[in-house]
Formats: sequence, C-alpha cells, structure tokens
Amino acid sequence: MVMINEAKREEVRKEAKQILQKFAKSLESVKLKEKKRKNGAGGFREEGIGAEENADFRKRMFDNAPNKDEECIIAEKKEW
Repeated sequence: MVMINEAKREEVRKEAKQILQKFAKSLESVKLKEKKRKNGAGGFREEGIGAEENADFRKRMFDNAPNKDEECIIAEKKEW
C-alpha cells in the first residue's frame, strides 16, 4: 500500500475538483430532447391464458429455491 503525504493528497483533491468543474461546465452546453409521455398508466399486462409452461425452467427454479413446498416458493421481501 502506497502512503502519500498530506501535500500530495491536497494536490490530488484540487486536481479532482478542477476536473469536475470542467466536466460540469461542458455539460451546460448539452441540449436534451423532451421525452413524450403516453397517456394513461402503463405496466399492466392483459389477463388471459398466458404462455405455455416450461417444465425445465420450473424444475430449475424449485431446485435453486432454499424454502419451498410442493407448489410454491416461500420467499421474504428484502432478504436478498
């Protein structure tokens, strides 16, 4: 591990601050197009029969699940 003295550390801080200021200044000239929004809420799926079951995928999912019973994977929120 390389140890640097306080003078070198302050020099690096000043250089980093200058780089950030130059970057922020260059971003001022960037023009972005406005995004068009769709009317209504999104993210909802159509109810129906659904896709065909993939038995191999189901088996692999159940093999990898730590807590399960015959038909369900038992999971807790925010535990991963």
